[in-house]
Amino acid sequence: MDIVAAEQRAQQIAQLRKYYSERHRVDSIAFRIRTANVAACKDRIAAQIGLTAATPRSLPRKYQSYTAEALGIGWTRPTAISVVEGSPAAQAGLIAGDEIIALNGEPIPTWGTANWMWRKIAENGTDAVRIDMRRDGTDRTVTIKPVMGCSIPIEYLIDEKANASTSDFKIVINSGFLALTRNDPELAMVIGHELAHSNLGHLDKTRWNMLLGATAGAAIDIGIYVGGISTGGAFRRQFAGLGALAYSASFEREADYVGTYYAARAGYDTRGTEDIWRRIGMIDPSSILKARTHPINAVRFVQIQKTTAEIEDKKRRGLPLNPELKTIATASAAPAGAEDATQR
Repeated sequence: MDIVAAEQRAQQIAQLRKYYSERHRVDSIAFRIRTANVAACKDRIAAQIGLTAATPRSLPRKYQSYTAEALGIGWTRPTAISVVEGSPAAQAGLIAGDEIIALNGEPIPTWGTANWMWRKIAENGTDAVRIDMRRDGTDRTVTIKPVMGCSIPIEYLIDEKANASTSDFKIVINSGFLALTRNDPELAMVIGHELAHSNLGHLDKTRWNMLLGATAGAAIDIGIYVGGISTGGAFRRQFAGLGALAYSASFEREADYVGTYYAARAGYDTRGTEDIWRRIGMIDPSSILKARTHPINAVRFVQIQKTTAEIEDKKRRGLPLNPELKTIATASAAPAGAEDATQR
């Protein structure tokens, strides 16, 4: 191997180690958010143990030539690459680097390992599972009692844009947003915000608003067409876009409010987490003064500060940490900000 190729491989290994270290941080915080707020996720829940295992074959093909060296995992048996602190897996004594051989006596595949384990544990529910594992050449069996948590996948994406987003199928946290967070409570608030979008039905509400707008626009298109002029559906498209913007800033404020509660329920101290919106302003100055669909940064800063004060007051009084959405619903209208209603 020549010097350039050796350096290229060294950089690939360093990047992959950094990615999975950061992903472990996301997974750890997401596990706490999921399990602490399971009731809010209603029927979108599943049993989980806080462990991710992999082989080079089960990871993206582009990493396979150097994954074993980067992560210290073998090809023949899955290896634990992430064990969440305080999770059922950790409580049972599992640590990163353990070889995971079988689950309830069933050999764990070396392809699609993480998804297979997630599915099997979800099917098993909260009944105890038996894990056959190997550490330092010694085989042993541990029993793990899964816990219920929100089941929407939370993924970590290498993307320098400071953004997070929610779809019907998953939550995505960009590396650019992770880099802005100075501590775990700030990242917990970001993840809580996205989970709140999902639980509060903001995607469905946005689609309904788009449908109403498109219907109104289509009526105008038809009226003009009757007069002998074709608009090519221009009003339908324009009004659908306006419908998507309707209440989007309110949805963001709701997600900020409820997401802060989600973080607090998971045991994170949210005091000072509003500072992240000052940092957003430093990298995106346009979000300081004007916006389209999101509240401007100052509004979000102040709201999170007020929400934290509300949470701290409830803690002092021994009250449950239940968000009061009427606080948001009755608040005066605030300036909006840019981007899609389910982002950042």
